[in-house]
Amino acid sequence: MKKYALLTILFLTILTSCSVDDGDSTYISTETLPIESVELPEQFAFNETYEILITYNRPTACHRFYNFFYDIHENERTIAVINSVYQDASCEESPESVTVSLNFIVTGTETYVFKFFQGYDEEGEEQYLVVEVPVLD
Repeated sequence: MKKYALLTILFLTILTSCSVDDGDSTYISTETLPIESVELPEQFAFNETYEILITYNRPTACHRFYNFFYDIHENERTIAVINSVYQDASCEESPESVTVSLNFIVTGTETYVFKFFQGYDEEGEEQYLVVEVPVLD
């Protein structure tokens, strides 16, 4: 019982004492940002893990990487970068190129088709960078 109480207190202390915000920042929303470039291997080996490097432009210091949108349909993967947007007194437009990594585990033997979100065209249609990566035996 004492172990349970100690673990609960420790967990609550960690949870309430740590914050990813700077204190003056207020969370506003999430925003999907266009991907500028990607670094992928030319081929995959089955059952291996690969690091995919994804570069995007962060428009302000108030944009912080949150996660990836990642959709699977058969051997096709659609990927987009999602940022959290905060309101901050020191928030100013200062575009910055940011590279994040996505670990990809090869679970199939067919060629993978990656669709990386690159924004919208003049008609509002989604644009993608499409890359095919074969899987070798």
